[in-house]
Amino acid sequence: QVQLVESGGDLVQPGGSLRLSCVASRAIFGYYVMGWYRQAPGKQRELVAHITSGGSTYYADSVKGRFTISRGNAENTVYLQMNSLKPEDTAVYYCKLDYRGVAYWGQGTQVTVSS
Repeated sequence: QVQLVESGGDLVQPGGSLRLSCVASRAIFGYYVMGWYRQAPGKQRELVAHITSGGSTYYADSVKGRFTISRGNAENTVYLQMNSLKPEDTAVYYCKLDYRGVAYWGQGTQVTVSS
């Protein structure tokens, strides 16, 4: 069992930046995919970005060039650096870990982009 804890969500003005963090309760070994999803009010949850244990990354078109996903030195942390934020980035951001056939989710962190 793995627990995920996200942090870093906040209220920020358009054009601003935030860095989200996701920490797993233990080190993850072997193949895995860790990613960030978001869900805005009245919309479906969508994939924002993910990174594999091998370092491969994926970004949704809507965030390419603005967001960067990365891993910490320990194999249990992933970050999402969000720059040039737009009002349409407002959502609850969730961390997800796919590991050994099981999907783990964090509780979410609120990001609000507004002037």
